[in-house]
Amino acid sequence: MKRKAILFSILALMVNSIWAQKVEFFTPSIVRIIKDNGQPFERKSEVITAKPQKVKISKSVDGDITTYRSSALTVTVEKGRVTFADRKGNVLLREGECKFTPITSGVDKGAYKVKQSFALDKDEPIYGLGLLQNGKMSQRGEHRLMMQSNLEDYSNVFQSIKGYGIYWDNYSPTQIDDNATLELESQVGKAVDYYFMYGVTADGVIAQMRYLSGKVPMSALWTYGFHQSRERYKSQNELLDVVRKYRKLRVPFDGIIQDWQYWGSNYTWNAMEFLNEDFGRAQQMIDEVHRQNAHMSISIWSSFGPETKAFKELKDKGLLFSFKTWPESGLGFWPPRMDYPSGVRCYDVYSLEARDIYWKNLSRLHKMGIDAWWMDSTDPDHMSFKDSDLDETCSVGSYRSVRNIFPLKAVSGVYDHQRAVDSSKRVFILTRSYFAGQQRTGAQTWSGDIGSSWENFRKQIPICLNYTLTANPNVNTDIGGFFAGSYNTQGHNSATRNPQYQELYVRWMQFGAFTPMMRSHGTDVYRELYYYGKQGEPVYDALVNAVKLRYNFLPYIYSTAWQVSKNDDSFMRALMMDFKSDRNTWDNSREFMFGRNILVCPVLSPLYTKEKIVKTDELSGWNKTESQEANAGYPNVNWTEEKQYEVYLPAGTQWFDFWTEKKIEGGQNVMATVPLDHSPLYVKAGSIIPLGPDVQYANENKFDNIDIVVYPGANAEFMLYEDEGDNYNYEKGQYSTILLKWNDKAKVLTIGKRKGSFQGMLASRTFNVKVVGGKNTTVKYSGKSITVK
Repeated sequence: MKRKAILFSILALMVNSIWAQKVEFFTPSIVRIIKDNGQPFERKSEVITAKPQKVKISKSVDGDITTYRSSALTVTVEKGRVTFADRKGNVLLREGECKFTPITSGVDKGAYKVKQSFALDKDEPIYGLGLLQNGKMSQRGEHRLMMQSNLEDYSNVFQSIKGYGIYWDNYSPTQIDDNATLELESQVGKAVDYYFMYGVTADGVIAQMRYLSGKVPMSALWTYGFHQSRERYKSQNELLDVVRKYRKLRVPFDGIIQDWQYWGSNYTWNAMEFLNEDFGRAQQMIDEVHRQNAHMSISIWSSFGPETKAFKELKDKGLLFSFKTWPESGLGFWPPRMDYPSGVRCYDVYSLEARDIYWKNLSRLHKMGIDAWWMDSTDPDHMSFKDSDLDETCSVGSYRSVRNIFPLKAVSGVYDHQRAVDSSKRVFILTRSYFAGQQRTGAQTWSGDIGSSWENFRKQIPICLNYTLTANPNVNTDIGGFFAGSYNTQGHNSATRNPQYQELYVRWMQFGAFTPMMRSHGTDVYRELYYYGKQGEPVYDALVNAVKLRYNFLPYIYSTAWQVSKNDDSFMRALMMDFKSDRNTWDNSREFMFGRNILVCPVLSPLYTKEKIVKTDELSGWNKTESQEANAGYPNVNWTEEKQYEVYLPAGTQWFDFWTEKKIEGGQNVMATVPLDHSPLYVKAGSIIPLGPDVQYANENKFDNIDIVVYPGANAEFMLYEDEGDNYNYEKGQYSTILLKWNDKAKVLTIGKRKGSFQGMLASRTFNVKVVGGKNTTVKYSGKSITVK
């Protein structure tokens, strides 16, 4: 017998002999599924911050089939298995087996291993999951234990080419196996608990995940400049020498980053104080960095040495873990002396009290004027790992049950505390690990301590793109790779003269110019650009020109940052996000869109030298190479020769070569002319690109003389966004927008009326309008709408 009812409730309950199941609509296109094995399941999610809306649904029951319909979805439950379809009944995803395996002993006794399988189409790509060093765009066929580490991190978010996404709300290590069906099995849980999101497009899924777990705050303008780092600056003088030399050479940069051991010995590990005697004038150092119109980031960890103030207070309160972490030895040289153990321990990030203690100690550096936090080892490092270590009890239960949200809690602790006490500067965090929801802190995640090789470089593109597809937009890599010692075949720092490393570093730098954070960092080889030559020399010029190009694009980048924050956009966009109808884009792991208009085609193989095959142990830093060069000096390379490199231009539009302005039809592979000085770059026909002048740092120029470059071929719009560049006044509406519109048929550009205002806003300015293939026009703009024919 069939019964129908119109429900304005959002909750439906179905119970059978196996489990209790809830189908809960958060929005018409977001559904939460809970299966709790008959035991009442109530838990505050550490990731989901949204509350269910009042959704109009209809429910019908036909025998053992229950169907729920919203304005966007049809959800059918039959014998405990759920099928998701669009409103028209087109099936999107079907559940497979659900399984609860009781945990009968130990700290998690009474809980279960929980498993849910999903039946995917055979040729259905899925994307996301996290930061995976597998070099793949589509994550089909994966078999791995998802647990945070130095090089790989997981968010439990994936999405399909069919326009839906899944967030699996479990924080314990989770096995993923994709055979005929995709299975997720978490080691500890009280229920199967996941969210089905039907966004129709990849952008739609990202928007829904951010609706559920938090929007992305704006980062300060300076953070989109160039950041220089090294493992490590050993004194305040070393760090200041870099700042002074960059300013003298007029190499643009905004951030200088101090790595570890400014705190002294390993026994005072992460003291969050300048205890190293070579940093005896730390305050003067910070002040000079600021006088040089730069900003300073500093390394902080999730662990403390036994002689630190934080360690002692945390230990007294029982808020330290007992497993071994980095560094294991209390002595600072390599290899480590294990007969002098460091005693360093990670703190219990799950405890609010512990996070308060962490900030109390970190606030010393905050009061000194440190601008940003480099939160290293937020995975965290776990040395001599044993599975039984996960059974340790922390403030919220077993460590195993919350293992994968360690980075979320660590990063959120710093973000929340700084937001509570300081609104004058935007919180900026660089972190090595992440989990779903971390986008609400605005933190930048980097891809770990990777080896310096072309193979690893190639992997960074799909790593960044899949990370973005989990709804976290802020991602970057160590430009040049972290471990580069195998290129030092002629002695200390000789890799800076080694053509094999020079070419890799240049191409990585050109890629880094189109990532959310442009940051050069690594060990074994100095990364400061002046070690690679001088002005007029091809390698040096190519590196500096990549940095200058980054600064030229700042108006475009900062306006894109606003779209990311306001409208749930993304910086690095997999090609399938914008060209889904072109199946050649579905598994393209070599190119991406930067914003909505720029096609970035990194050069991912050497064109001037032979590829060096490098295998790196990321824990020891030991580099092995399959073909060590003879110590006879480095060969001369003709860097001025132009090369050819094949790229794919997506179908459905025309493209302009950024360098030549040549117009090319999409939907084909083309051979791009590629000198060392730049990598292939294309602009979609029907684009407006604002470009800024050459500057030494992001805030040097208020962009009162911007180039507005129109790429014709279709109508175009671009929203130029501006604010004070720092602080949180933009959240109070203190910002301005100018809508730029191109009518391709009429060949008219409209510079719209400025909306909004902020302190320090330019009352009038000059726009240099350039139409590619047309003429240039200079116009004066004072906030009123004008048209340029």
